Amino acid sequence: MRRSITFALAMFALAAAPAPALAQEGPLNQLSAQERAAGWRLLFNGRDLTGWRAYGGGTPSPTWVVRDGALTLSAEGGAMSGSDLATVEEYGTFELTLDWKVERGGNSGVIYLSREAPGTTHSYETGLEMQVLDNDGHPDGKIPSHRAGALYDITVPPAAAAHPAGSWNHARLLVEPGRIRQWLNGTPTADVTFGDDTWKKRVAGSKFAKMPLFGTFRSGLIALQDHGEPVAYRNIKLRPLGKAKPR
Repeated sequence: MRRSITFALAMFALAAAPAPALAQEGPLNQLSAQERAAGWRLLFNGRDLTGWRAYGGGTPSPTWVVRDGALTLSAEGGAMSGSDLATVEEYGTFELTLDWKVERGGNSGVIYLSREAPGTTHSYETGLEMQVLDNDGHPDGKIPSHRAGALYDITVPPAAAAHPAGSWNHARLLVEPGRIRQWLNGTPTADVTFGDDTWKKRVAGSKFAKMPLFGTFRSGLIALQDHGEPVAYRNIKLRPLGKAKPR
């Protein structure tokens, strides 16, 4: 009887224990031997902005700095500036993982399949966005499809997917032919078809209905959004499922 009680208490303790953090806690901005063998590459080396440029062309805005091994937006304006960072290369199908952190009231986004097309100014006018947000401290947190982890204005993530402001979150994207999936801290936040009639209906019912090039490209840049509020990114890793296209 005593043995059964002891076993039951042990199982209860395991069930009550918090899940381990998914954000990397070991060496930052490095690939393991297993990751290298699987074809992963670092998009951010932890030291400088090699491999990144300003969306729209040119050198990155000086508001993007490397601090304590994180790619950090230091501006504090609270208004969209448009000085997004963009990768030098374009990607079509890929898997992407990264850690992000915002402070109270912070807002940003990971934008992908974006193109610098004529008539567009911001990366989100063409590319899809995985929302980066302080759900409790930013007004967008009151809109279900604008919460952290959402495929912005397209899907509604589980309410408890994000960690609080000031904490690191771990994001994952998987872009495959005809399918887009997103996870935040291990929780699925988006799983949609892409490019078909169902996708077009989703877009028609969103704020992007007035942006004719949104979600129409099968390859494009990956961008980190400058929303005028502090945000930090680290451990940005990508595994191409097809060939990268140099700019």
